[in-house]
Amino acid sequence: MKAPAHLPQLRQKLRPLALACAAALALPAVSATAAPAKDETLRLLEKMNARLEQLEKRNAELERQIKANAQAAAPALEKRVKTLEESQARVEDGLNSANVSENEPELTYRLKAIEMDTLSMKKAAKKVDALDGIKAGMSLTTVAQHASGLRSGTQDAGSQLNYRADVTVELPLDPIADIDQRVFAHVRIGQGQGLNAPLTNQGAFGSAPNAVAFRASGASPDDSVAILGQAWYQASIPLPFGGFKPRSREKLEITFGKMDLFGFFDQNVAAGDEARQFLNSVFVHNPLLDAGGQIGVDANGFQPGFVASYLNEFNKPEPWRLSFGVFGSGPKGSNYQRSLTSPLLMAQAEKTIRLFDGLAGNYRVYAWHRSKGIDFGAAENVSKHSGWGFSADQRVGDGITLFTRYGQQISGAVRFDRALTVGSELNGSYWSRGGDSLGVAYASLHASDEYRSAGGEGCLATDSNGDPINCFTYNPQGAERIAELYYRYRITKQFELSPNLQYMAKLGANPDASAVKIFGLRAQLAF
Repeated sequence: MKAPAHLPQLRQKLRPLALACAAALALPAVSATAAPAKDETLRLLEKMNARLEQLEKRNAELERQIKANAQAAAPALEKRVKTLEESQARVEDGLNSANVSENEPELTYRLKAIEMDTLSMKKAAKKVDALDGIKAGMSLTTVAQHASGLRSGTQDAGSQLNYRADVTVELPLDPIADIDQRVFAHVRIGQGQGLNAPLTNQGAFGSAPNAVAFRASGASPDDSVAILGQAWYQASIPLPFGGFKPRSREKLEITFGKMDLFGFFDQNVAAGDEARQFLNSVFVHNPLLDAGGQIGVDANGFQPGFVASYLNEFNKPEPWRLSFGVFGSGPKGSNYQRSLTSPLLMAQAEKTIRLFDGLAGNYRVYAWHRSKGIDFGAAENVSKHSGWGFSADQRVGDGITLFTRYGQQISGAVRFDRALTVGSELNGSYWSRGGDSLGVAYASLHASDEYRSAGGEGCLATDSNGDPINCFTYNPQGAERIAELYYRYRITKQFELSPNLQYMAKLGANPDASAVKIFGLRAQLAF
């Protein structure tokens, strides 16, 4: 046991008092009246001295007991320290071993478990980092259509059903200095040609009423064959080359591979996605390029190409871009047999302009040229084909977007040499359905002078079996006209239904052709 902590302090306080008292006693007596005070002081000093001796004896006893207790506890303390050292040694040996044993201390086992969990999390994080930037999408679109007004006996007329599935993956590559790189792939699969064939056999030019319809070239109607539609590489180079990338406001994009030309030219915000917007092909792309065959894609709708694009963003809200493309075209040029013998050349200038209190609009002007295009009624490339067009979309309200396209054929004998489409897309927020949209559009496809001059009787082409198609026994006049109305109803973020109505008059510019009405329902799942 320890001595009371206050004993030394008490001694220090009493000593000055004792000295003072002793000094007082040494002085000579002043008077007889001081004698009782001196006796009382002596008595108090004797009492305090006795108390002090008692405290010293008690302190000595306490010190003896503390020393005895320490000597008795030393073996137990030594044993406990030894046990702790042995336990620490076992923990260190366990941690130095990569194996887990049941004989290890529990602490070692828990630490190893935490370490394994941490490593697993790091591995998972590395996998996530490796996948960072990858973009993937998948959509499944099914279309049911019923036509009325087709000529009696038209093959495959009436009601048709088809589906198409698209899977896209965009993979970023490691940059080269300041140059960003990416690879894009697109796989497509589908069955059913919808009502496209019956309308073509009836003389329609651009009126492919089902742009979703897809079946791999040469595949049996019983087959669902997947094809690699697109596979291209793109490098994005900040300008000026070698400058400070964060401050760069110019960019050069180089793209090459197998691609869909309309991903780079003739884009349109309100009319460019047949799976969600307008279903008739005349509203999806410029009719002269697409239905008119000027782009010369392969049987599946794709072609090899090279695109160089300059983007200027000095005015960030209103950037502009210049693009130039070279594409393999024609029956053999588009499928990598003779891709460069008669290429398609395209150039486009586009700019974003903000009108109507800052609402964005996109305006594009482009031109195309083929050294050997296919004249109507011919079986192979025979003459130069060229033309120009523009595509514009402009928001005029919070949920209203207007669009238009125009195409003009400059050279080459074609059936229709002018095409104009106009329309609008309205957001459902106006009727408390923000995820819905309503679209309406009109197209006019004007017959060319060459086509009108060839009026009478004939066939414009043959199918894969050599049988004549697009045969006509009339004098073409005026323009083929198409109108379309759709409503896109959002059920969930991934699932949408779109009722669709199309009206087509003067198919093939035949003034006597009866109007065709097509009712359709499109369902799309997208992830």
